[in-house]
This record gives sequence, C-alpha cells and structure tokens, in this order.
Amino acid sequence: MSIDTSAEAQLSLNGVPVVDTFAEAFPMTGTRLIVTAHSAAWAKQAAAEFSGNATSVIACDLETALERELSAEETPDGRPGVSLLAFAFDKKGLESAVTNRVGQCILTCPTTACYNGLPTDDKDLKINVGGQVRFFGDGYQGSKKLGVRRFWRIPVMDGEFLCEEKFGTIKGVGGGNLLIAGDSTEHALAAAEQAANAMRAVPDVILPFPGGIVRSGSKVGSKYKTLKASTNHEYCPTLQTQVELKIPAGTQAVYEIVIDGLSEQAVADAMKAGLHAAASCEGVLLLTAGNYGGKLGKFHFHLKDLL
Repeated sequence: MSIDTSAEAQLSLNGVPVVDTFAEAFPMTGTRLIVTAHSAAWAKQAAAEFSGNATSVIACDLETALERELSAEETPDGRPGVSLLAFAFDKKGLESAVTNRVGQCILTCPTTACYNGLPTDDKDLKINVGGQVRFFGDGYQGSKKLGVRRFWRIPVMDGEFLCEEKFGTIKGVGGGNLLIAGDSTEHALAAAEQAANAMRAVPDVILPFPGGIVRSGSKVGSKYKTLKASTNHEYCPTLQTQVELKIPAGTQAVYEIVIDGLSEQAVADAMKAGLHAAASCEGVLLLTAGNYGGKLGKFHFHLKDLL
C-alpha cells in the first residue's frame, strides 16, 4: 500500500522532490548556560551529562543540547568552555529542570563553573539557579556581586564551584523539523548527518536528539490512552503492506531532525541550511516536514520559503 508521493511534491531542490508542506513548532521558554572547566574535555563532559535524557518534553523535563564549543577568549573566566541551550514549556519548569541538572551534572564535574549566557535587566525573565544550588554548601558558601550580577562560591573537594545566581530566559521556539527519506539506511543517515552538521553552524539553535537525528518520529496521541505520542506510522517503511505511507516507493529509511531555537528566525535559518545540505546528498528520495494541520503550534515553517 506504499504510495509514491513525488507527484504531490510540487517543489524540488537539486532534483530532489520537496513536499509543499510546513513544519509546525511551538512556543517554549529557553535559556543559555556557559560552562567552563580546566580543559575543553571536561567542559564537554559536563555538557554531555547535563544533556542526558533531554530529547523531548513529551517525556523529559526539558530539551537541551550543546550549542557550540567556546574558546578561552569567549568565556567569562578565560577558560575553555561550552554553551548549552535549554528549553521547557514555561519558566517555572525551566528553572526546576536547569537547577536540578546544574546541581547533579555540572557541580559534580571536576573543575567546572557555570555562568548565565542570556543577560537581561528584566527581573521577570530571570530564573534562580545558583541561588538554589548554593545550599549544597551547607552554610560554607559565599557570594560575590559584580555590578548587578551575583555569583555563588560553593566549596567542593577540588576548590570551589562558581555559579551565577540568576539566568536570563527568552521566549523561544521548539519543534522545527525536517524529514529525510532515502533509498537505503546508509544514504538516508548520511544525508541526515550532513543536514545536522549544517544546522549546527547556525547560531542560537540546538538539535536535542541523539547526534541531532531522530529515528522514532512521533505523532500526537495513540490507540493507547495513556500515551501522549506514538510512532509516526505513515513514515515507517516496514509498514508499507499495512498502511498507506507518505513516502515514495523504494524508501528504506526516514530520519527526522528536530530544531529548538532562541528565535523564529534562527529555526528558519537552521531548517534552510539542513534542507539544502540534505538535497545535495546521494540517495535522497524525498524531503518533507511534520505538522499537525496547524492546530497545535503557532509557528509554521513552509518549505517553499526555505528553497
């Protein structure tokens, strides 16, 4: 029952059919953390721990990932570091998740410090992170104020963990996406990898799934009432004899890339970069995007506008 959707794909890029559709994304609240350490390796280790189990707010407390690595010249304390973006549905949820992860994953990591990467003068846009983590100091913690910014110094066994008290937040966008169908797993994955690499070069975005790539694209709801989401069966090649698919005949694998960003423009720029990168790869049969008819998310990224 598999159908060839290339006739429906009224657009093309580098000869690859592109479905005239849109990706549907949602408002989210985001923040940026700057994590530094004695070496780049330890800063990246802290980032990896912080980003664990943080792919989708369907079942995670937040969506987060490494934004980029930072040189010593780019960090507040002159040490190598990384920037992380983190997103949740609201400021309260973001504060709780970020505080817990800073306490469990960054405080515990050798030589690290943690700074606010989104300075703001608006008190209503700030979340309290270091001001909560400080209690781990058991009364031995101390603070220092530089201008309007307060930093907490928490004694630990290799010195002190320095953590900024307040972190700025911003209304961001979660759930921009691109779907890549290929004639083999190898070709589809290679195209997804190239697209993900192109997207990571865009500022102010992250790709929260493993390596930036999703094999288990989902749809809203399920036949099982307890599930919020379930497999997006219309893009599963092994179901071609059971349901009508939205991928061309001959498709062996489909990969999705999900993008979260600090702005609508950043997500659009990332989707454009990924779309063009994937269209240059061998074995790509179709490029499309996922949506829910425009009823659930207010941000609509039309692929025709990204060509």
